[in-house]
Amino acid sequence: MSAATRTRGALLACATAAALAAAGLLAGCAATPVASPTHIDIGLIAFNDLHGNLEPPRMALHVAAPDGSGPARVPAGGAAYMASAIAHLKALHQHHAVVAAGDMVGASPLVSALFLDEPTIEAVNRMGIDFNAVGNHEFDKGWRELLRLKNGGCEKHTVREPCQLNPGFPGTNFGLLAANTSHEDGRPLLPPTGIKRFTEGGVTISVGFIGLTLRGTPAMVAPAGVAGLRFADEADTVNALIPGLRAQGADVIVVMVHEGGETEAALGETSCKGLSGDIVPILERLDPAVDVVVSGHTHRSYLCDYGTVNPAHPLLLTSAGLYGTHVTDISLRVDTATRRVVRKSARQVIVQGEGFTSGPTTFAVDKRFPVFARDEGVHAIVERYRAAAEPQAQRPAGRLTGPVSREPAPSLETSMGNLIADAQLLAAQGPGLNAQISFMNPGGVRGVLVPGADGQVRYGQMFTAQPFGNSLMVHSFTGAQVKAILEQQFASGTNTAQSPRVLSVSKGFTYRYDLRLPAGQRVSGVLLNGQPLRADAVYRVVVSSFLATGGDNFTVFTQGVDGLGAGQDLDALEGYFAAAGGAVVPPATDRIVRVDLP
Repeated sequence: MSAATRTRGALLACATAAALAAAGLLAGCAATPVASPTHIDIGLIAFNDLHGNLEPPRMALHVAAPDGSGPARVPAGGAAYMASAIAHLKALHQHHAVVAAGDMVGASPLVSALFLDEPTIEAVNRMGIDFNAVGNHEFDKGWRELLRLKNGGCEKHTVREPCQLNPGFPGTNFGLLAANTSHEDGRPLLPPTGIKRFTEGGVTISVGFIGLTLRGTPAMVAPAGVAGLRFADEADTVNALIPGLRAQGADVIVVMVHEGGETEAALGETSCKGLSGDIVPILERLDPAVDVVVSGHTHRSYLCDYGTVNPAHPLLLTSAGLYGTHVTDISLRVDTATRRVVRKSARQVIVQGEGFTSGPTTFAVDKRFPVFARDEGVHAIVERYRAAAEPQAQRPAGRLTGPVSREPAPSLETSMGNLIADAQLLAAQGPGLNAQISFMNPGGVRGVLVPGADGQVRYGQMFTAQPFGNSLMVHSFTGAQVKAILEQQFASGTNTAQSPRVLSVSKGFTYRYDLRLPAGQRVSGVLLNGQPLRADAVYRVVVSSFLATGGDNFTVFTQGVDGLGAGQDLDALEGYFAAAGGAVVPPATDRIVRVDLP
């Protein structure tokens, strides 16, 4: 008898014995116990700030080549490629969860925003994620519309029509978490936590997830959209929830929070060098039981082993940049005896799928980095909505002599912001409106305008630059109130001298500011059409409904009187181009002077 035959016979005998033992027919024969695993490995796949970027956002990431051959510009993004990247990472991890840290929707390009971000929900549904912590932009159209996106249906809460292409819009098939958001009576708006359990070799490890938006959300969205809601402190909320999660069996604690910071580390490098931002004071107050914090909001990419900075808080902090250009692959090893994380690491995976051309430059696929195939199911969803939006997106809407940038000048004003302010001013100079000044908040400027070879600008570009659908409001303010508004750029809530929020202003309005001076005294030399602004004179000011209701901590805007509507913001921008009678010249950034710079 050959060795192979003897081996096959032994295997057959063992299998027969095992079957008989299982059936209770083989007395005195016990099955060999299977050893319990000493550890279980769990993968977390994370992203943030997708902002409805279903099509590739035409972005090239600056990153060092993995083979040491120098710097690279890698084209990245696109929901169909992102879906494949997530599927690839799922396949690498037997046990996995996919989570997001907010702003999945809101401030979205036309393909998603024209359809109230239903396309993004449908695409992410197909990706198979577990939880998303809502961000501030999920509240752009109000909390009732957020609940519609979660629960499905076609109830109308906005100026745009829901369910234009999908009358059976299903809502999310993943959990939306908002632990620190509640109604004024204390009822939660959305679930605060979720749990996912992983079993191997008879051992189960449970991961508890806590999702939060940033506490400052009410100052970043139209107040009407969050009326009746309370946003609690992030760290206090997490710490209060941990005992309950432990009681439910959670061994690992993961926090997804739509707040963030930045570091000085290169893309993909695990380093806390220069870590700063609003996420830091939250981390410093978290219960040491927190293992991972997946963050967002600042649109930065970082991997930070925070325990190297503060050993009292040995957590891993991550953020995956913006627009689905990459996802974070987080690896956790959990000891099955202690039921605690004993090893954790993370890497950034660039979502590379296709190249693109921007002006004279072509960004080709870089084979030194993984290239992901298109997920055809997600692509079909995107293509369906893209085709429906295409006639509107490609409609000629005006001409430009050159690109309009949103790169901040030393004064922090931008050419794109100034252009929008000019357009608002023109739209609000009709009978009874008589606007003299216009302000535009920087957060409302979401894109740039780059004309084609013929100088033409398309409606889709304008929509991407100004996607919120705000109405314009004209109110009367005294000159003293106007100056108070300007002072609030540097001293109002989250607007500080260290992190100012500078409004772009309309043509003819100029001033100076000096951040070395005390609060309330930083603005000087305010002129309107060359004449000093008089404290007791009354001026007509046009702003978006977002600012008019106190958005971005500009509370003085709520003190305006004699209010009148002046149409929609996007209509104003398109109307400005139509009124030009020719190509529009990008405005200079010379309306504001910052004095405290060298």
